[in-house]
Amino acid sequence: MKVLGIYGSPRKGGNSELLLDAALRGAAEAGAEIDRIRVGEIRLNGCRECGGCDDTGVCVQKDGMIELYPRLDAAGSVIVSTPIFFYAVPAQLKALIDRAQAPWNRRRLEKTGEDRKRYDRGRGYLIGVGATRGKNLFDGVELTMRYFFDALDKSYEGGVLLRQVEARGVVAERQEDIKAAYELGRKAATGG
Repeated sequence: MKVLGIYGSPRKGGNSELLLDAALRGAAEAGAEIDRIRVGEIRLNGCRECGGCDDTGVCVQKDGMIELYPRLDAAGSVIVSTPIFFYAVPAQLKALIDRAQAPWNRRRLEKTGEDRKRYDRGRGYLIGVGATRGKNLFDGVELTMRYFFDALDKSYEGGVLLRQVEARGVVAERQEDIKAAYELGRKAATGG
């Protein structure tokens, strides 16, 4: 099984990165092949909503997504890790998510409406880290991830969602959270 980790934070060494590192370590120790994408290091344009992928399922833009589409397809499990910015994902990660319009169109072209109720390309997981304790902190992000994974023909399987984590690297002291991320990685690797 190939497990792809997507680092959604523009900041290196932060809490969402530490948690994803733990998850990918768990996946590797469970026997998965690991791949990593750091969205902050890739030149990605936003979706132009040009309709270029409507009839083909292939994006017409020539940027960093050209490399990412096959990697997203090849992964049996995708783990997205992100800090929460104003109850949403950072702009860099949102650009990647919006560019899933092309895989969505491919899925729409390949499958009937009834067939789209089934996910054939794997599973998706979320690691979310927010500074506040707001009751609705993860509602928007989870909905976004559910539809992102749907576009990739992957089921959304939930994840590890942590409130009141703010100072850079503080999650390293929260061993129960590191362990939860590690176990999420093992689950992603084994299809559990």
